[in-house]
Amino acid sequence: MTDIQDNTAQNTDTQAPQRTPLYQSHVDSDGKLVDFSGWELPIHYGSQIEEHEAVRNDAGMFDVSHMVIVDVQGPDSKAWLQKLLANDVDKLKTVGKALYSPMLNEEGGIIDDLIVYLSNSDETQYRIVSNAGTHDKDMAHFEKIAADYDVSLTERTELAMIAVQGPNAVEKLAQVKPSWADTLAAIKPFVGADLTDIEGKDWFVARTGYTGEDGVEVIMHGDDAPAFFEQLKANGVKPAGLGARDTLRMEAGMNLYGHDMDESISPYESNMGWTLALKDERDFIGREALVSKRKQAKDDNTAMKQVGLLMTSRGVLREGMEVTINQGTDKEQKGIITSGTFSPSLKNSIAIARVPATLTDDDHVQIDLRGKGKFVDVRVLKLPFVRNGKQQFE
Repeated sequence: MTDIQDNTAQNTDTQAPQRTPLYQSHVDSDGKLVDFSGWELPIHYGSQIEEHEAVRNDAGMFDVSHMVIVDVQGPDSKAWLQKLLANDVDKLKTVGKALYSPMLNEEGGIIDDLIVYLSNSDETQYRIVSNAGTHDKDMAHFEKIAADYDVSLTERTELAMIAVQGPNAVEKLAQVKPSWADTLAAIKPFVGADLTDIEGKDWFVARTGYTGEDGVEVIMHGDDAPAFFEQLKANGVKPAGLGARDTLRMEAGMNLYGHDMDESISPYESNMGWTLALKDERDFIGREALVSKRKQAKDDNTAMKQVGLLMTSRGVLREGMEVTINQGTDKEQKGIITSGTFSPSLKNSIAIARVPATLTDDDHVQIDLRGKGKFVDVRVLKLPFVRNGKQQFE
């Protein structure tokens, strides 16, 4: 199996990693704990393969309490977010609706990718969920831009979050929480619901996730998380660790920050062009550079794109391996693997790669697995590899 990929550069602090409210639950469930972005989290509970397959075929759960939750409030909340994000929160027309967006720097590179929820009908309250490994730079960027707006930001460090994922996830969650059944049946993908009227303050559920399967992410106060974890476990929802989370997201073609995208990479180079709201004249941070660089790359024939790679011979594709296109010809070009692993669902190695945008179906693509000039053929595929338990290619 692949080594787990972090969503940032390795933590170099000597400070002990932080623990989520579910730390003891992981220990009691025989979780193997590792340092991930400065947090002590389980990489697996005995079998990464079994955890992966539980999510693909039944239901599994992940502790994602390390992620950053920020509540936004104030008369300028919408305007602030429209300046901050490349996608447009004006698309959020109903309370609970979610938006996925990159947050860009002035050069059009990706500072982070995050989800924003609309929290009230007058568009003065929102909730942001972003990556743990980018916490410090995200918060600094939020505050810097907020200085020009009438908006307040509240980081909700007291909250926990559990992702319940898989084809039977919603059904099993409804067994644990029968009073949620109508709410769960009503919410569509990328929509959330406040559960205050049912559970009390701080409970929130959203039909989102990072696995390519149906399921939800549940936010609650940290004090309520251990009991909820045990209830899920008792109803057949299998605890799953970072290892399975990585193989699942890769099969689903989902980016990992710090690997498939970062501040030097534009959304166009990481299959995120669909997240850019460019049809109006909204002046978001990075827009001008983004558009200019894309035009220049097309003019210079240097534009890059993201693809999937499938290798059916022995070996494992790894991050950092060079992709060679039309090796030994006058049309030779290079790309790079940004994430690689062995796919438990496909029983072959897969990778996400950044390659020249001119790549066509007629090109011959290979990887030098061991750096010794012995090239292995790989198949180029459109992402994702797997979605809702089904292989997405022939």
